[in-house]
Amino acid sequence: MTHDPYVIDEMISAKSIAARIEDLAKTIQTEFKDTDKLVVVGLLRGSFVFIADLVRELDLPVEVDFLEASSYGDGMESSREVRILKDLRGQIEGRDVLVVEDIVDTGHTLHQVIDMLNTRHPRKLKSIALLDKPSRREVDMRADWTGFEIPDEFVVGYGIDYAQRNRNLPFIGKVRFT
Repeated sequence: MTHDPYVIDEMISAKSIAARIEDLAKTIQTEFKDTDKLVVVGLLRGSFVFIADLVRELDLPVEVDFLEASSYGDGMESSREVRILKDLRGQIEGRDVLVVEDIVDTGHTLHQVIDMLNTRHPRKLKSIALLDKPSRREVDMRADWTGFEIPDEFVVGYGIDYAQRNRNLPFIGKVRFT
């Protein structure tokens, strides 16, 4: 696949992300203070950096599991067709669950994942997204907690990719084609 030449302009610094995750972790700890174990479910692949940093900030007993849902492929636009490519390994019935998403765009992925997980009867099910693009919403869906609200820009970094590139950037950057 050929890639158009592009540059990445920093939108959210690594320092800002770290500070926001610290604040979010405190809120999550309060919400789940009575849990015997919080099942943190990362939506792969974009959330892997966020989930790693978030769970290290949580002073709670934590179990980590992953779901892989896809609606993008290698493109820049959501296909709106959400496919589950990898399901959870563990059971969540009667358990406290936190779904970790990298970005809520149209809302289709998070909506369908939350609906599916609710059929498994967790004790409590909450969601967190690092980024939210409310201007792109097609489904009435918001994460319970959001790191940053951003405009309708194509972003990469901090685990988020463009055609499997740029996940390793320590910041969130806006892609600008040259």
